[in-house]
Amino acid sequence: MAYEDSSSKLTSYLIIALVSVSTFFLTFIIIILGLRFCRRRKPRLLFDGAVAIPSSYLPPNYADVDGTGTLRSAYNYDAYLTTGSRTSDFKFVTSYNDNTLPADQTLRKNPTDFEEEEMKHGSIIGNVAKDLGIDTGRLSVRKARIETERNSRGYCDINLRTGELTVAKRIDREEICAEKASCILKFELLLESPLELHRISLKIDDINDNTPLFPNDAIKLEISESADKGARYRVNAAHDADIGQNGVQSYTLQDNRHFILNTQTTSDGIKYAELVLNEELDREEQQEIKLLLTALDGGSPQRSGTLTIDVTVLDANDNAPVFSQAVYEASLPENAPLKTHVITVSATDADEGVNGEVTYELSRMSDKSRRLFSLDQRTGDITVIGDVDFEEGSKYEIYVEAKDGYGLSTAAKVVIFITDANDNAPIILLKSLTNPVPENVSPGTEVGIINVEDIDSEQNRQVRCFIQQNVPFKLIPSIKNYYSLVTTDKLDREVMPHYNITITAIDEGSPPLSSFKTVQVSIADVNDNPPVFDEQSYSAYVSENNKAGHTLCAVTASDPDWRQNGTSTGLQFPLICLFTETPE
Repeated sequence: MAYEDSSSKLTSYLIIALVSVSTFFLTFIIIILGLRFCRRRKPRLLFDGAVAIPSSYLPPNYADVDGTGTLRSAYNYDAYLTTGSRTSDFKFVTSYNDNTLPADQTLRKNPTDFEEEEMKHGSIIGNVAKDLGIDTGRLSVRKARIETERNSRGYCDINLRTGELTVAKRIDREEICAEKASCILKFELLLESPLELHRISLKIDDINDNTPLFPNDAIKLEISESADKGARYRVNAAHDADIGQNGVQSYTLQDNRHFILNTQTTSDGIKYAELVLNEELDREEQQEIKLLLTALDGGSPQRSGTLTIDVTVLDANDNAPVFSQAVYEASLPENAPLKTHVITVSATDADEGVNGEVTYELSRMSDKSRRLFSLDQRTGDITVIGDVDFEEGSKYEIYVEAKDGYGLSTAAKVVIFITDANDNAPIILLKSLTNPVPENVSPGTEVGIINVEDIDSEQNRQVRCFIQQNVPFKLIPSIKNYYSLVTTDKLDREVMPHYNITITAIDEGSPPLSSFKTVQVSIADVNDNPPVFDEQSYSAYVSENNKAGHTLCAVTASDPDWRQNGTSTGLQFPLICLFTETPE
């Protein structure tokens, strides 16, 4: 009986253990599935694991230890602004130096989905603190901040709590880079104590946010009824501010009996449409034909623009205009006055009469170019109608179409190069200042950081920066266009309580431009002077039997230090008495 009871208890224990193990296993499986589901749904996670960065890769304590004015490494982020992308939206490119991450220590990212065509304010680009191996707790202490050039100003910011680089305002690729194949925003991560600078490049990829547009909503073609089958009639190319696959990729022509479509590509990769006469015209049968041409880009979702073509059937026109040059080039100084003549394009037509009369019109060009230049339809003169600024654009491409009286046309390319003028003075920016400075600091102590910018190009942006007065401070070139303001001699608040330091920056342009900035540095007091009595010794004769509180004598002392260190709050006089009796 006792044996059966023992066997029954053992069986119960085994059942309980089996149920416990099964419950634990099922709970573990549910937790794993839940974590995977949450990770897949999380929209902003860019890095799913820490990266072990070798010590040789970490940035130096001072970014310019070699004294060459260059950085040890540059960090680049590529921002892919593609609608509906299911791949990583941001890519970290390792530094350009030899201390790159080994193959088994690459950064990992989760897929991120952006529903809108442009990144929202606050979107995370990457974690620069993690990439550079900087403790996020030190970012605020070291006054970490993003410093930018003028064309990149305000687009990005850094979260001092997390070290994440974020989008600060709307980024429009077409506004920033126009038709450039590569669009890069350059800015710098600046840290203090010690001064450390990291250059960051943000590559902006194009999204399909612009529609193809023809120069005009409608055009008229006048074609002779004697035109041969196969005759070709060029149509102005549609312009799409987007680039690459998001630009104009194809054309379609509404079904009709007389014309078919032929798409051509210029040597510059620009696609344009040609109407090819597929069936001979008969003016007595049909005097006017209405066609609808559609330009399509290659983006997703696809965008399109339309052009209405009104064809009037007339008599013969055998020759199209011919330009004297396929490509025209001109050089124009920035700040050129309005109505300045840039260049003249010229085309001739071998036909006579109306068929040989050539007129000109602007074809494919950017909105910025359209605001700067105009074309005389009769003479082909291109003139300035807007403010030409080299810093806003150094090269413009315009396509001009020449058309004869009955619609035959041809196109030429005009390239306008803008030359820089030294029209921007250097800008002096005080990035950091220790104020007040203790008077006991050692010579060579860094008390401020100065940045000098000049947005001109080449020689015009080369800047010399110096201090004019004879003061115990000097500027030392640091990183790129940064200078350290350091002490050159011992400071003494009692001699000079503050300094007004005038900093001068002069560029190398002709004539040179300069700017000035005055920085006031106060000197903080240190208790470095002992009190001094007015007399080396004091003697007093006192008669006996005086009452308590009777004045014996007065002593005075002074201390040149400030406040609690000097005489302004009063000196204490501990009394040590030595009495000498005078015999009666």
